[in-house]
Amino acid sequence: MHSTVAELLSQNKPLAEIEIKGWVRTFRANRFIALNDGSTINNIQCVIDFENTDESILKRITTGAALHIKGALVESLGKGQSVEIQVTSLTILGDSDPEEYPIQPKKHSFEFLRENAHLRTRTNTFSAVMRLRSSLSFAIHKYFNENGFYYMHTPIITGSDAEGAGEMFRVSTLDAKNPPQDESGNIDYSQDFFGKETNLTVSGQLEAETYAMSLGKVYTFGPTFRAENSNTSRHLSEFWMVEPEVAFMDLAGNMDLAEAFTKSILSYVLEHNKDDLAFLEQRLVQEDKSKPQAERQEMTLTDKLRFVVDNNFKRVSYTEAIDILRNCKPNKKKKFKFLIDKWGADLQSEHERFLVEKHFKCPVILFDYPANIKAFYMRLNEDGKTVRAMDILFPGIGEIVGGSQREERLEVLKEKMAALNIPEEELWWYLDLRKYGTAIHSGFGLGFERLVMFVTGMSNIRDVIPYPRTPQNAEF
Repeated sequence: MHSTVAELLSQNKPLAEIEIKGWVRTFRANRFIALNDGSTINNIQCVIDFENTDESILKRITTGAALHIKGALVESLGKGQSVEIQVTSLTILGDSDPEEYPIQPKKHSFEFLRENAHLRTRTNTFSAVMRLRSSLSFAIHKYFNENGFYYMHTPIITGSDAEGAGEMFRVSTLDAKNPPQDESGNIDYSQDFFGKETNLTVSGQLEAETYAMSLGKVYTFGPTFRAENSNTSRHLSEFWMVEPEVAFMDLAGNMDLAEAFTKSILSYVLEHNKDDLAFLEQRLVQEDKSKPQAERQEMTLTDKLRFVVDNNFKRVSYTEAIDILRNCKPNKKKKFKFLIDKWGADLQSEHERFLVEKHFKCPVILFDYPANIKAFYMRLNEDGKTVRAMDILFPGIGEIVGGSQREERLEVLKEKMAALNIPEEELWWYLDLRKYGTAIHSGFGLGFERLVMFVTGMSNIRDVIPYPRTPQNAEF
């Protein structure tokens, strides 16, 4: 059984015999190999006795080559590492073409690496990002498991539009060139595979609510899809959502849960991914040096995470937030791109970041939003114009969590659906929850890629998911 690089670098004593397998990052002076196997951001130095090594083997050791090395782990005399491997046996696994291998030991643009996404995790930046993505996934499951939640797999193919956005990918087996038509000349979906029009889901929330109303506390963590023709650094067509739903929990309890949850998962990576965070933090520091002073980050990556973990979240009503924004200097001096002039405005990232970074100087939870800018399933307040919604705002990114207390009153929900032209027969099962044993319940959604962006400091959402799906792009 071979050891990993992480295991060997953590050793504090020499080992007479070890085996290791990995990929060459660099090979210099026909003697020193920097080897990495993905277990850590750090390479281990392997020293060859080149005088007693076949020259034909030395010529085949190139960047990207896979090696099987046997040798002794000894104290290193070089700088930057405590141990190194004195190689006694070296085998090259498979083929390696130094002329064609695209990931050379030099700086590559992120655009170039997206074109080579199958190889980009062989770079320090992307290996660190994906290890953090994995750790965050584990921390999410760990938190819910330790707090009595049941993991639910909600459908990927659905006949309902949870968000009411209408931007969904259709799922169909009908002949695209000659689909069957009904008497009105419309496509006859009754002849389709599922006997009705179906799409890829935009959210597992509605189905999760059904399980919360029997199992008490559930969560989903799975892929969701949005056919939004948007080519920005913040949008994906396929992304992952974390969505807990809890019976008998009101809006205040929902805010408590979301704060405890986000603090827990960020604490986990601060403790378990120190090397990756340190590397990504240093990358951002170097990147900042080339930017104008006004565009530089005010907090380091670790400081930003600690800002969330170490501060209590400030809870502020939407109405109070609008008053603050309307009277703040950036708004009065027209520094905001989107000026705030009246109650009812949909807040933009610049407004959310001002509240967090400049005004309150801590994470913020906004609640009680105008009903007309929020989804139909959110509980209407007694004032008739706001709903029990809440958004969590983080530094550098703005909104990261969105949730609400759900509307549990049958007649109120029916009225809201009618106003938005949502057919009752389409969501009859959702309405049934309000007929049989209805109760207060709440939940929220966390866009997982937004979280990974926040934790890693990456500025483009396409760089925090293995293979991004965006308009005109479904490569790999």
